[in-house]
Amino acid sequence: MAARSRGSGLFWAALSRRRAPGPSRCLSYQPHAPAPGTWSTELSRLSHGDLYRLSVTDPDRFWGAAAADRLRWVEPFHRVRDCDLSSGRIGWFLGGKLNVSVNCLDVHVEKHPDRVALIWEQDEPGTEVKVTYRELLETTCRLANALKSHGINKGDRVAIYMPVSPLAVAAMLACARIGAVHTVVFAGFSSDALAGRIQDAGCKAVITFNEGVRGGRVIQLKATVDAAVKTCPSVQHVFVCQRTETPVVMGERDVQLEEPAVCAPEALDSEDLLFLLYTSGSTGKPKGVVHTQAGYLLYASLTLQHVFDYRDGDVFGCMADVGWITGHSYVVYGPLCNGATTVLFESTPVYPNPGRYWETVERLRISQFYGAPTALRLLLKYGESWVKKYDRSSLRTLGSVGEPINHEAWHWFHSVVGEGRCPLVDTWWQTETGGVCIAPRPADEGAPIVPAMAMRPFFGIQPVLMGEKGEQLSGNDITGALCISQPWPGIARSIYGDHQRFVDTYFKPYPGFYFSGDGAYRSEDGFYQITGRMDDVINVSGHRLGTAEIEDALDEHPAVPETAVIGIPHDIKGEVPFAFVVLKEDLSDDAPAVLQQLRDLVATKIAKYAVPEHFLVVTRLPKTRSGKIMRRILRKVAMETTEDLGDVSTLDDPSIVKEIIEAHEAKNGPCKDG
Repeated sequence: MAARSRGSGLFWAALSRRRAPGPSRCLSYQPHAPAPGTWSTELSRLSHGDLYRLSVTDPDRFWGAAAADRLRWVEPFHRVRDCDLSSGRIGWFLGGKLNVSVNCLDVHVEKHPDRVALIWEQDEPGTEVKVTYRELLETTCRLANALKSHGINKGDRVAIYMPVSPLAVAAMLACARIGAVHTVVFAGFSSDALAGRIQDAGCKAVITFNEGVRGGRVIQLKATVDAAVKTCPSVQHVFVCQRTETPVVMGERDVQLEEPAVCAPEALDSEDLLFLLYTSGSTGKPKGVVHTQAGYLLYASLTLQHVFDYRDGDVFGCMADVGWITGHSYVVYGPLCNGATTVLFESTPVYPNPGRYWETVERLRISQFYGAPTALRLLLKYGESWVKKYDRSSLRTLGSVGEPINHEAWHWFHSVVGEGRCPLVDTWWQTETGGVCIAPRPADEGAPIVPAMAMRPFFGIQPVLMGEKGEQLSGNDITGALCISQPWPGIARSIYGDHQRFVDTYFKPYPGFYFSGDGAYRSEDGFYQITGRMDDVINVSGHRLGTAEIEDALDEHPAVPETAVIGIPHDIKGEVPFAFVVLKEDLSDDAPAVLQQLRDLVATKIAKYAVPEHFLVVTRLPKTRSGKIMRRILRKVAMETTEDLGDVSTLDDPSIVKEIIEAHEAKNGPCKDG
């Protein structure tokens, strides 16, 4: 897999040798159920309302029929579910065995081997690479064999540090094929952040490129991996692919690919681990969210079809990176399980100009466009001409993901991009939920869509709003903590290596319920609108970021005894970090230099997007008598709404508030906003 083919579009051809395989070369067992399709005869006659009622009143019947109908099983399951939310015990389709890669590849190769599975929209416009299901299966098998021949077995963890590309998809599916557990790490993370995830997961191997390309810039990937694995003794091998023509220096651990294109799939239990995905929490340490085989795949597949109105032959365009859960569910697993053609978008919304998305829609004839509000807010600043320049008649459904969408962006997306004719689904879900939980669709025919609202729960999802005293709120026109009252197949199973943290985070705040960490409003009509995070997690350009994680990085600087980070609104990014920094007394004159070092430190320890947008040097932080930082006051200072500070009687020294306000208002000196 190393330096076989170095042109940006050529390395794929080198790995997926075009042959016409007989069916026996790729398939190793006979199905117990049909390939993924629509509802079984049992459920097909029901309306959406009746289907939803069935999904929450008789979930065993609903999900049992869906799983038997849509997935291919090696051995059928004997029990639909065994769940207890209060203890965090979650099990679905018990006794069943299957292979996720077979459900995403082999079943489609049987029927239409030359259907396009992936359209890789490379960084440079007009250089797309199309990959068929047969080619993707062959390359998946080559990678799977490479992993197996180097000692990677069922249950072993493999880190994938790659940007959006066919080989990243093949790497995920190769792990799934042999029962290895993949953890995709966003290729913008630093070597320290990568190393921390590798160490926590105990990864045995890493798969990466020599370099990445995005927005006309070259990004060093292999060098980052080399730096990371120096502190990762569990890593035995690094598999290296060429994305650019730059030669790569191969070390002792580095491996190149030369394996046969046939790999028999493992039969895996429904609850065997499929992947880990690290996400920020309210503590400083990212948590490895665990997803398993059958339930996750079924939920990703079903939500893709019904939320986005996917139909056979559509080109599904999700703009997310595979390093995030959106890329897992709606670039890879959901589309491929449905036999769809899915777009891999390597570039940025404004490269080489702000028309890039819409030129791609025209050229690839994209049917569903699923993007982030932060990108939409950026693009609407450039006006309508960049959109209207291109033919968007292929679009049938629009979707937004990652954070609540504001009204201005919603109306621009719906009216300008979609010409007022495409349903716009504002989707709410999380890394932990596996797939969309609340969205305007599916719904009964002709049902309204309210702008900037997620609106309706998906099949099997029963949202509840909880009050400040832990009581379940009844009625409409109310706001509370968003919880879900019963399990669904896509829900995460644990936090890797720390199940108690899983229970404490999601099930202990409101016993018997899944707590999302978000607040929500239920309208007079019973529709749901997400109001934002309720914990110390902020949403930067659609990416969750724990403020504690940033604080931990800042506190490593020897000149910084203490920091506090909060999130404040931003027109484009949604939220940005604002850091209040206490410096040692003898270093206050060097504040500008220290602040630059802090920026560099966060970029190195986490990623560039985590660097605080604003810094404010203060002499001390507002704390209660018990020592807890009162972030509510810091947020009001940062947003310049200090005329109503609320109750400050619990502060150990209320005079600190005036000091911080004066520091923020200062025009010059070391206390100036950085």
